[in-house]
Amino acid sequence: MSKLKIAVVVGSTRIGRFAERPAKWIAEIAVSRPELEVEVLDLLDYPMSFLGQASASSAENETAERWKKKLREFDGYIFTAAEYNHGPTAVLKNAIDLGEFVHKPVAFVGYGGVGGARAVEQLRLIFVEMSAVSVKTGVHISFPEYLAVAKEGKSLNDYAHLVEAAKNQIDQLIWWGKALKAARAV
Repeated sequence: MSKLKIAVVVGSTRIGRFAERPAKWIAEIAVSRPELEVEVLDLLDYPMSFLGQASASSAENETAERWKKKLREFDGYIFTAAEYNHGPTAVLKNAIDLGEFVHKPVAFVGYGGVGGARAVEQLRLIFVEMSAVSVKTGVHISFPEYLAVAKEGKSLNDYAHLVEAAKNQIDQLIWWGKALKAARAV
């Protein structure tokens, strides 16, 4: 079987965002796996109107179509999920709503309050409705770890439990990715 193509999606567009750090980190871990080809997708490169917004310009609609087309290239996805007010960012939710993920695995690297767990749990429910499969293991960067990386120069690799969770998550993503790719080919 050919390599699985995995997208790591940077799930925040805020100025001064943290999302690039966990996206780069998880991509580096994933790319070390010979079964995977990994690409980072940044939502800053896909400025889309919100789903159903009447004022969407043709350029914004073209960007949404470019986003959908790009997503179709992948066999699975890892999303960075910042937690704001107990949920994921609006821009990430919108990008998911505008995408296509049927019969593909998804994984999450959450951060913020309680390691982004509440945002990740909401995203898992959303993906069930999109006929995607969420892997069991999440990577949850707690607020003290977030601060140490953002402000004190620590690395996410300094936290053995995060590295272990990332490796377990990627093992699961590969398993589901192979199973679902084979099933989609039938």
